[in-house]
Amino acid sequence: MPAAVTIVRPRQVRQLPADLRLSDGTPPKPRQLGSRVLIGWREWLALPDIGIPGIKAKIDTGARSSALHTHDYQIEEVDGQPWVRFHLHPLVHRPDVELTCRAEVVAFRAVKDSGGHIEQRPFIRTHAVMAGIEWPVLLSLTNREAMKFRMLLGRTAMAGRFAVDAGLSYVVSRSLSQVYP
Repeated sequence: MPAAVTIVRPRQVRQLPADLRLSDGTPPKPRQLGSRVLIGWREWLALPDIGIPGIKAKIDTGARSSALHTHDYQIEEVDGQPWVRFHLHPLVHRPDVELTCRAEVVAFRAVKDSGGHIEQRPFIRTHAVMAGIEWPVLLSLTNREAMKFRMLLGRTAMAGRFAVDAGLSYVVSRSLSQVYP
C-alpha cells in the first residue's frame, strides 16, 4: 500500500502557490469582464484553510452549490458543535496522495445530484484562492471518486466575482499537481 501524504491546515498562510505567481512574486493580472475576473470551465484553485494546496475544479454554472470530494468522513463533536474529519485524493490519477482535513460543519442539507439522486450532505465553510482572489465558499462533502474533477465550483460561489467562458480552460491557473510529493 503506498504511503499517504497528510497535510495539516496552514491557516495563517495566505500566499498563492509559487506556480501561480510571476517571477517577481506577484500574482498574474487576470483578465477582467467588467468587475468580474474571466475564468475557464476548469481551473486549479487552493483551499488553504483546510490544507488543500491545489485541486482541479470544474466550473459549473448549472450547479447552485459547490462540492468537494471525500472518499470517507466522520462527524465528531467539538465543544457541542459538529465537525467533520474527511479524507480525499486531490489528484485523480494519484491515489497515493491522500489528504486528511478537518472543518466545522455549518449545515446538513439534502442535495440533488445531476442524476436526480438526493443525498444528505454535510456543508463546510472555508476560503478558496484563485486568480489572486481569496473568498469564502460553502462546500458540500460527497464522494466524487468516479468523477473527472474532485471539486465542483457552483454558481453561488462565483456570483459577483467571476465570469465563465465555457470555451476556455485554465485561464487564471496552471496545474498545481506539483505541490504534492
